[in-house]
Formats: sequence, C-alpha cells, structure tokens
Amino acid sequence: MTERPAGTPHWDPAELPPQAPLHGVVTADVAVVGAGLAGLACAYHLAERAPGLDIAVVDAARPAAGASGRGTGLLGPRAGPPIDRAVHRFGPHTARRMHQASVRAVRDVLDLCARLDVSCGLRPGAQLMATRSRAGLAALARQARAYRALGLDVPVLSGAGILARVGVPYTAGLLYRTAATLDPAALTGALARACAAKSVRFYGESPLRAVRAGDLVGSELVFPHGRLYAGQTVVAVNSAAPALGLPVGTVLPLEVHAVATPPVSRTAYEALGGRHGYAVVDAVPMAPYFRPLPDGGLVAGGGTVTVPTGLAPERLRAARERAWNWLGRWLRGLHPELHDVPVVHRWSGRIGMTGDGLPVVGPVRGLPDVWYIGGCGGHGLAMSVAHGAHVAAALLGEPEPGDPLPWHRPAAPWMPVQGPGRPLLRAALDTLGRYTRRTC
Repeated sequence: MTERPAGTPHWDPAELPPQAPLHGVVTADVAVVGAGLAGLACAYHLAERAPGLDIAVVDAARPAAGASGRGTGLLGPRAGPPIDRAVHRFGPHTARRMHQASVRAVRDVLDLCARLDVSCGLRPGAQLMATRSRAGLAALARQARAYRALGLDVPVLSGAGILARVGVPYTAGLLYRTAATLDPAALTGALARACAAKSVRFYGESPLRAVRAGDLVGSELVFPHGRLYAGQTVVAVNSAAPALGLPVGTVLPLEVHAVATPPVSRTAYEALGGRHGYAVVDAVPMAPYFRPLPDGGLVAGGGTVTVPTGLAPERLRAARERAWNWLGRWLRGLHPELHDVPVVHRWSGRIGMTGDGLPVVGPVRGLPDVWYIGGCGGHGLAMSVAHGAHVAAALLGEPEPGDPLPWHRPAAPWMPVQGPGRPLLRAALDTLGRYTRRTC
C-alpha cells in the first residue's frame, strides 16, 4: 500500500461546507463519489438544472483534498493526445472538435468563476508551449502544421517572440490565447459551497469500499460505516478506480510534483512574464513548466513522474525528495536573480493516465445507472468541469448536441501495471520524454 500524496500546496485551505462521515443507511436520488472538480461540477449542474433532486456528495477525505486541490492552476486547452496525433487517429473533423471542446471548457471555467464570484487568483493570460530540444521542436512543427490545416488559431512563436514575453531562451513555441492561471483549491472550495447552497448534502472521511447493483434499481455504495442507496451514481475518483474493481480499463495513478517560491525580485518576475500572467509549458511531455503567482512568487511543476503502485513508502518518500530538489534547482536556473530563491512550498499530487491519453467519461459496464469520470492525464482543470457538466446533462436526459467525443466511452485500454508486464510499463513511460525520471 502506498502513502497519500505528500507536502503542503501553496494554496490556502479552502472554506468548505460541513462534511460528517457517512453512517448508517442513507438514500439519495443521485450519489456523487469524489468531491473534486469533476464530481462537484456534476453535482452543481444537477442541482441548478433540477432543483428538487436529492443529491449526496461523498469523499474519502474532503473537497479539494485530491488532485483538484493539489494542482498548479494552469487553465489551458488540451484534451487527449497532441493535435497531430488526434488527426491521425480520429480524422480532421473529430480532432478539430476535440480542440474546440477543450477551448470551450476553458471559457466555461472562466464563466463559472464569474458566476460563483470566487476570489481564486484568476489571471487570464496566454499559455506558451515552448521547447529547447530537437524532439520538442519536431513535435511542435507537426502540431503547428495540423493547427493550420484545421484552421485553428494557435500561432507559432519564434525564439525571439518567446524571449520578448518570458525572458527565457527557447527555440520556438505555440501560443494558446484562451488560457489563464488560478488557485485550484479556491475554485474547488467555491464550487463545494455553491453546491451546499443548493441543498446538496456532503459526507467526508468516507472512502468508497464497493459499488453494487441495487436490488431493484440504482446502486448500493458501501462505505466503512454505512451504505448509500442511490437511483443514479457518479464515481469521479480518477485513478482510485482500480482499487474499487471498476471495469473502466487502466487508469494508472501517477504522482507528479510541484514547488513554489516566495515573492521574487521585480526584475525576475517581470522578465518571466509575471505582469501578463504567462504560463510556460515545455513541449516534451512531463517536462518542467512554470507560472507566476499573483503575489510575486513562482510555481514550477513537472520534470518527473512516479508510479506509486506497489512502491514501498520509504522509496516513495525518497522519490519525492529527489523530485522536489530537482525542480527547485531547475526553477533557480530560469533567471540570474533566482539563484538563491528559497522553496517555501513543495507538494505532490496524483493524476490518472490512460494508455491512449484519452479520459474516460461514460457509463460503467455491468453497473446500470453508474457513471465514471477520470483519466485526464494532468490536463484536467478545465476538462474535469466540462466532464461533470456532460454527465449531469446525460443523467437528466438532456445530452449535449452532436456526436460523442472520443473520451465519451466506458473504458480505457488495459496496461500492464503489475506482474511480468511491468517492464513494458517502464518502457511506455520512457516515451514521456528525456526530462522524465521514473520510479517504477
């Protein structure tokens, strides 16, 4: 058994509604398991569109305790594989719809922040995907050609164009105009409070043990100290699905890491795009990235990935220490005036990765009236909210217009997480790029 993600995020603890543990026998029209952005967005849209619905949200800990409160707050358009691969796999029409859906998801989060009137450090600003490596340059060239062929507005930036924006020497990049940065824990907490204001009930410190089909309709959810019988159920637990035996394919838990600094010098902050709130993401998957904070500090993440499944606690702790120390050194190398800047926050979080890079959003096979949401692969800030809204519409019998998107599916492909196939998993993670350091 592995430990929970460690460290203390930069974000202040969110103000949350009361969440007593679930005891005894409880009923609900809809049960939402998982109080992250996906589950809370689903509950919020259900309560808003069907005010009389009895909705219960249950979490193993509390809202924002998982990935939704431990991210780095990059809100940008991305869903599934890079655009050139999406064209190859799904065709130009579907690839274009996938990108447009991800852009729409960013705008929907911006609208949600305005509707909730939440102070979450929101800073609209472009996101730069840049590179200094040959592999990254080739990947960006393929993506740029695909964006142009599809008529999508993703301009190419030269090295000089990037340097003028963030003062870090990169070879080239792509500019995503519809993007922002924010405090993910604050947004998740605001969504929980909005749900509570619409009479959604909350239960905390209640990990789900099992999901079973109900005797007549709906499902039976088993918790340590009670049971919940629901007409419809949404299991928004991301990479915790395998432990429940849900037949949703492999949603591999990966642990990623982040660090944050106190306010840095004005020169360094301005040079790194702080005034405009740029976020800079390397084109190589899982490579390090950074973003400015509203208080004048910086956040960096990526650079390493750990497969925690089956890893002894002492090895997991050692992997975290190496990852945090490496990220701190990388961040200090971004500007001469960061040479001695301390790291004041460091933390880890779990993302869910699928074998084909696509999320899973759909009904669970063999369990009528049960839906699952997960597997955004670290790009879930905007898409989790979109997935929650999508499932809410489906539960209410009001499906979104148009054909399903590729991630609207019941299961992901299988991956060899345990046993003799584990070396194949290590080989697969090698494709994440030369920055990726593994602990398998």
